[in-house]
Amino acid sequence: MKVFFLFPGQGAQYPEMGLDLIEVSSEAKKVFDIASAVLDRDMESLIRDSDADTLKRTDISQNAISTVSLAAAACLKERGIFPAACAGFSVGEYPALCCAGVISPDDCFRLTGSRGKAMQAAIDRLQAGSGESKAPGMAAVIGLAPERVEALIAQWKSSGLPDLYAANINSPKQVVVSGSAAALEEAEKRFKEAGARRVLRLEVAGPFHSPFMKEAAGAFALTLDKVRFNDPSIPLFSNVTGNQIKSGTEAKALALRQMVEGVRWIDEEAAIAGLEPEAMLEVGPGKVLQGLWCDTGSNIPCFAAGTITDINELK
Repeated sequence: MKVFFLFPGQGAQYPEMGLDLIEVSSEAKKVFDIASAVLDRDMESLIRDSDADTLKRTDISQNAISTVSLAAAACLKERGIFPAACAGFSVGEYPALCCAGVISPDDCFRLTGSRGKAMQAAIDRLQAGSGESKAPGMAAVIGLAPERVEALIAQWKSSGLPDLYAANINSPKQVVVSGSAAALEEAEKRFKEAGARRVLRLEVAGPFHSPFMKEAAGAFALTLDKVRFNDPSIPLFSNVTGNQIKSGTEAKALALRQMVEGVRWIDEEAAIAGLEPEAMLEVGPGKVLQGLWCDTGSNIPCFAAGTITDINELK
């Protein structure tokens, strides 16, 4: 079958994820070993021993999710299931880059290690210097079309409401915004007045995919510059543009922009569907991307492929 791989982002993590894979797959175990060597940390022990709050830390979750995602991909390939194309949500782009041959597994973990540290440092600075009872963060706006949310943010910004950004265009039914605590509080009232069913403050570490991450992007660039990016060997899609990535040079530039710009996931899903896959697999922990794919109304099925049970059930 013409199968595309989708790799999840932060929020998909959970304790002991991926450990079932390494019990049965030597290739999955090799991925854990590579990650442990590059990151100088035993990833198997980390995932086995960490609770949910520990795994939520940006400097831990990005490495853990990437490890498990690539381990699941290795397990699939071991069973003869290879991607015809791939994409990833936020940090999930790094396993996608690896599966598309743009970066090596070693460089994947070098990059997620550096990215996670830089973002965690930025979050710590924002929390320490916010001067508010709550630090900057993210909120999900449910029930307004993405174009409406973006238009409202632009309107409010021009009339004096700063520090609010459309961060994740997740589905026709949901947009996640990043902002300061004050901006999110004010925006909640305004979005509801504009017709949103709900506005939910998310339990995330910081205001990702927004200019709040500018310093983190600057720090990450020092590592990114040292890594070779090859041209994709299979179709690969970008969070920033929503379109197919044509070259390694483009992929590297977009990797930096992705930290401070929104994830245009519904555009990406439309571009993916245009290549007419027969099935989608969510390769890694959780089932968030399955839900977002269902929201598109596509007839193309999307299956979980993050546990050995999921993989065994694939036909």
